[in-house]
Amino acid sequence: MTESSKNFLYTYLNNASPTGFESSGQQIWLDYLKPYIDEYIVDTYGTVVGVINGVTPADQTPYKVVIEAHSDEISWFVNFISDDGYIYVRRNGGSDALIAPSMRVNLHTANGQVPGVFGWPAIHVRDLAKDVAPKVTDLFIDVGALTKDEVLEMGIHVGTVCTFAEGLFELNNRYYVGRALDNRMGGFMIAEVARQLKENGVQLPFTLYIVNAVQEEIGLRGAEMIARRLKPDLAIITDVTHDTQSPKYDKKEQGDLKAGGGPVICYGPAVQNKVRDFIIQVAQDKEIAFQRQAVSRSTGTDTDSFAYAAEGSASALISLPLKYMHTTVETVHMDDVQAVIKLIYETLLAVKGNEDFRYLK
Repeated sequence: MTESSKNFLYTYLNNASPTGFESSGQQIWLDYLKPYIDEYIVDTYGTVVGVINGVTPADQTPYKVVIEAHSDEISWFVNFISDDGYIYVRRNGGSDALIAPSMRVNLHTANGQVPGVFGWPAIHVRDLAKDVAPKVTDLFIDVGALTKDEVLEMGIHVGTVCTFAEGLFELNNRYYVGRALDNRMGGFMIAEVARQLKENGVQLPFTLYIVNAVQEEIGLRGAEMIARRLKPDLAIITDVTHDTQSPKYDKKEQGDLKAGGGPVICYGPAVQNKVRDFIIQVAQDKEIAFQRQAVSRSTGTDTDSFAYAAEGSASALISLPLKYMHTTVETVHMDDVQAVIKLIYETLLAVKGNEDFRYLK
């Protein structure tokens, strides 16, 4: 990792990009990517695509390859403001009510960020025998206001989006820890692939689209839109998956996956078997340690959108094992980050630009 890429990582991860409001993060990502691409596309809802045109004979239709991650993070919407200035919320994506009490938040207004906290009654005044996990309707944000009018004067209104305030840090020189590693760490990794291609002078025999999609957390929506537009021949998606080594996980149910064990290659109906095996062969040839995961029905990632959009694209998923998903302390191993970058990079070098992955011909 270069000093420039590390600065990008921290700037990008510490910026808030809640689902539906990803623009500031997308601008950071695009500004970093621009020196390494030939052109870019921005769609109506904010998905950004860096394009490396590659070298294709003039009489051939370019073979189109996508590498993709999603840019959005879970968050909250202001849903109700009480007369005494307390703010009640609803989810924007898979936000966890259990972790919210006592968390610091930023409310994103037209005039800038307003700090607040998720308040909670003190242990002294609660009947602990009756304590239960909080529901979303139990949560409230305190911004230091005494009245509803004071809240409104701050620029906060129903529909204002709120994100947890915690930023990125390093743990024991081994892990990155913070909020929104799901999946802006993916955005970082595909940007690093583009940087390495450029700096190593690689001339690809196909057109490469580096896709940072919006609105994954509420149903893979950004990927659905851009997949129909690009219609790639091959799509390699990267997202996070669960490390199952920490307490409270059942390996018989969730599988045996470890942060630090290498990229996770997924098996499931949306994953095109020949593409998956192609990636596995690359990993074996380049001696990149990897893990395997099976999913039921869908992957739950943008892989599904690329696999099933339009006429269907040959798609595969390379996942980054992550601890404590959808918390403010999402944790990934530094070695895994570099290994995912390397696996995607080496896979692109192995693609000739004329692959036909159909099962029957």
